[in-house]
Amino acid sequence: MKKRSVIVAMLCSMCLAVSTPIPAMADASKVVTLGADLTDEQKNTMMNYFKADASQVQVISVTNQDEHDLLGKYIPSEQIGTRTLSCAYVKPTQSGGIKVRTANLNYVTCNMIATALSTAGVTNCEVVAACPYEVSGTGALTGVMKAYESASGQKLDSTKKDLAAKEVVVTGDVAQQVGQDNATNIINQAKMQIIGDNIQNADEIYNIVYNIAEQNGVSLSQDEIDTIVSLLQQIAQQNYDIQEMKQTLANIQQNLEQSKAEAEGQPTPTPIESNVADEGTGEDITTNVDSGALGGNIKETSTEDPGLAEQTGADTNNAGESSDSSDSSTGIPDATEDGTVNTDGSSDGTTENADGSTEGTDENTDASTEDTLNTETLTEEGKAKFEQAQQFCKGEYEGDLAVLQSIVPNVTELPVTLDQDVASKLSKKVLETYIKVLNDAGASYVPADTDKYFSAELNVLDKELKTVFSIDTEIADDDLLVNVDAEVRQKLYDDTMKFFANLYGETTSEDTSTDTAEAGTDENTEANSEDGTTEETY
Repeated sequence: MKKRSVIVAMLCSMCLAVSTPIPAMADASKVVTLGADLTDEQKNTMMNYFKADASQVQVISVTNQDEHDLLGKYIPSEQIGTRTLSCAYVKPTQSGGIKVRTANLNYVTCNMIATALSTAGVTNCEVVAACPYEVSGTGALTGVMKAYESASGQKLDSTKKDLAAKEVVVTGDVAQQVGQDNATNIINQAKMQIIGDNIQNADEIYNIVYNIAEQNGVSLSQDEIDTIVSLLQQIAQQNYDIQEMKQTLANIQQNLEQSKAEAEGQPTPTPIESNVADEGTGEDITTNVDSGALGGNIKETSTEDPGLAEQTGADTNNAGESSDSSDSSTGIPDATEDGTVNTDGSSDGTTENADGSTEGTDENTDASTEDTLNTETLTEEGKAKFEQAQQFCKGEYEGDLAVLQSIVPNVTELPVTLDQDVASKLSKKVLETYIKVLNDAGASYVPADTDKYFSAELNVLDKELKTVFSIDTEIADDDLLVNVDAEVRQKLYDDTMKFFANLYGETTSEDTSTDTAEAGTDENTEANSEDGTTEETY
C-alpha cells in the first residue's frame, strides 16, 4: 500500500491556497493563525517570529478539527492526525504576486504553497508559514487557507479549492520519487504553458509534461505522467487568466531555477523584476521576520530568496524515498537525518555553528544532544516515555547491564556488544527518531495491511527503526552500522521494538507466540532466534 504522507503536507497547502482574486485594497488586513495545540509560550514565540503585534493583527486559532474539515475528503483521518501545531501569517496585497516564506516545515516548501495558492485563484498575497520546531506543515497550510479567507473577506471557490488540493496530492506523490523542487517545477512549468496557450487536449498536455521532465533530466513513470496529465486537464478547463497568474508562476519558475543552479554551483539566472510596484500595503511580511525567535539551526525557504533553503539546510532537491530521513509511512522527510547533518550537505560528523565554525560530534555530543533531544515540546506522558527510552538505549546499546535490567524484565546478560562510539551514536539516532515520532503524535501515520500495532506512534516508529537498523534493505557504505553483522542488527531492532511495544502496552503476534514457547520450556527462560542469538522477552 503506497504511503502518501507527501499528500498530507501538500493537501493542506492546497487548502490554504484556494481562493478567488481579491479587489485592490489600500490597507490589507493581516491575520495570524496559531496551532491550537501549541503552549502559550510557543504561541508567543511565533508572534515574535512573525513580528506581529496582537493589537494590530487578527489572531485566529486553528484546530485539528479545522484540518479534518478542510482535508477530510482528500486524505484519511489517521494521516491528518490529532494535533495542530503549525502557524501562518497572511496579508493579501494589491500586486507583486504570491510571496511565501516557510520556517521549520520539513516537507512543504514555499514554492509548493505559492503554486497551490495560484491554482486556488489567489493573485497577490504574502504568506509566512512556520512552527516553533520542525513539522511537516499541515497545520500551517490549513491556517493559510483560513487566514486568507478572513483577511480578504472572500470565500474560496470550491472547484479551484478541489484542484489546489489535488495539485498538492499529485506533487507530493511525484516528489517522493524525484524531489520536491523537481516535482513542483514540472507541474508549475506545465501549468504555465497549458493555461497560457489554452491547451486542453490530453495528448498535447502529455507531450508537454513529458518534454518538460526530459528537459530537466527527470525520469517519470507512466503512472506519474498520467496522474499529472489528469490534474492539468482539469486545471485547463477552469478558464484561468494567465495574466493574473503569470507573475507568481514565473517567479516560482525563476526561484526553482536559481535554487537548482546554486545547488549545482552554476551561475544563477537574473532575477525577474516586477512590472508593478506593490502599492500601499506596507512592509513585506515575508522579509520582516525574526528568525532568532525560533532559536538556531532553523530551516527556511522563501520565494523571494531562493538561496535561503540551501543556506539554512532545507534540502528541497532530494526525493523522499531515497533519503534516510524520510518517513517511510508517509513520504514526508524527517526534520533531520541523525542530528549531525551539516548545512553544507557534508556527512563527516561535524556540526556547523552559527558563526561558521565546526565542531566534531564525537567531541561535542552533549551540545548536539541538547538541541536535537529537547523534550520541552512533549506532553508529560511523552516525556515519561522518552525518559524510559533513554534508559533502554543506555542499557541495550551502550552496555550498561544494571540500567537495562531496571527497565527490561528477565534480562540476565547483555544481548550484544557494540563499539562504544557506534553505541553512543546509535543511542542518539534512535532517541532522535523517537522524539520526532512523539512530536508528530501520529499525524503522519497512514494505516497499512502490514501494520503490527494498534498505536499509530508504534507503527510509524517501527518503519523508522527499520531504516535505522537497515532491516529489509541493503546497508549503505556510510551507514552507522555498516560494520555490524546483519544478525546483530536484526537482534537490536527486535529488542528495540519489543521494548517500545511493552512501553505502549502492546505485544505483536510474534511476541505472543514466542512467550508461549518460552513458557513451555523448563530449561530455558530465553528464546533463541533463528540466527542463533539470545533473545530476551521485552
